[in-house]
Amino acid sequence: MVSAWHLLTDINHYDGQATTTMMLNDKRQAQCRTFLHQRGLDPQSLSPLIQDASFRRYFRLSDTDTDRPILLMDAPLEFEDVGQFAKIARHLTAVGLKAPEIIDFDQEYGFLLLEDFGDDTFTRLIAAGTNDTSLYPLAVDVLIALHSHPDATAIDLPLYDRNLFIQEALLLTDWYAPVIRNNTTSTEMRHSYISIWQEILDSLPEPAHSLVLRDFHVDNLMRVPPGIGTSGCGLLDFQDAVIGPMAYDLVSLLEDARRDINPNLVVSMIQRYHEAMPLLEIENFRSWYHVLGAQRHCKVAGIFIRLLLRDGKSHYIRHIPRVMHLLEQKFNMPELLPLRQWLDFWLPERNQPLPDFKADAIRQLIGIGDPESQLPQT
Repeated sequence: MVSAWHLLTDINHYDGQATTTMMLNDKRQAQCRTFLHQRGLDPQSLSPLIQDASFRRYFRLSDTDTDRPILLMDAPLEFEDVGQFAKIARHLTAVGLKAPEIIDFDQEYGFLLLEDFGDDTFTRLIAAGTNDTSLYPLAVDVLIALHSHPDATAIDLPLYDRNLFIQEALLLTDWYAPVIRNNTTSTEMRHSYISIWQEILDSLPEPAHSLVLRDFHVDNLMRVPPGIGTSGCGLLDFQDAVIGPMAYDLVSLLEDARRDINPNLVVSMIQRYHEAMPLLEIENFRSWYHVLGAQRHCKVAGIFIRLLLRDGKSHYIRHIPRVMHLLEQKFNMPELLPLRQWLDFWLPERNQPLPDFKADAIRQLIGIGDPESQLPQT
């Protein structure tokens, strides 16, 4: 039988093929064995799960002595913080939402044992035939429950401030623009882009704030039986949570970079949210919803190129046309006229198909090395 340790990989699925891009080195294997042995768990029982866009890796423990399934999260300290994940998970549970129970963790080495919710992500359920009109209302109700809870922000987390907002938006100029233009991003181009976002932010009212999970979409939501109401929606991938504009997670859910959503469903879900939040100033929320959407689409376009060039993860680039289409839809909003004008001047090629480029040449253009040299060495 092949040891599970020979299967510890970051698997990229693209054109039906899987490529191994990460292997746990000997030191990391030893650290993991020690972590598990100290807790009476058998490393040979690990089964790897397909990985996401992060540096985290997950493994299912298949023969524990407990009655509940357990996952091992491998999150190297230089890339992730399992202590932060545990803190936010416990806070979400405290405000009545369904985050995985934290069983144990080692913050120094970056290992965490957590409750296994199974395999029923909303994405998989929809792919298997579940009507998304039964899942999106549940996801929106989770946001309603979170945003209306008086203790939602009673946790020490970073603020989603102007600096972070603009740094994320710069992923467009730093990663996407060089690829689509086949040219470096000049200092003038970058500075003018920053100025545009500052102008847009200056035009907005102060937003309503809450706990923002930041990756709230169907890939990170799970049906967890036998939960009733929001307790039936399990939450994943919230370790980067911040305190910020309340509209962010609703945008993340309804303007998903990875899948098309019926526009009528989007309208009805926004209405569902608004009707449940009667004290919310609607025009304020509306302005932030669209500006956050545009910023997120700029960011995600850059992230998907970065995943290819820096991390060797190629399957995300197929979503870029959808991302750019979502961005273009924002330009009928007066708040975003400066961004449209900037893009028309500096990036008129933005909606063209991605060029047939040689990845090595683009990496050199952006100033990074081969993805193999970017992998964590822990």
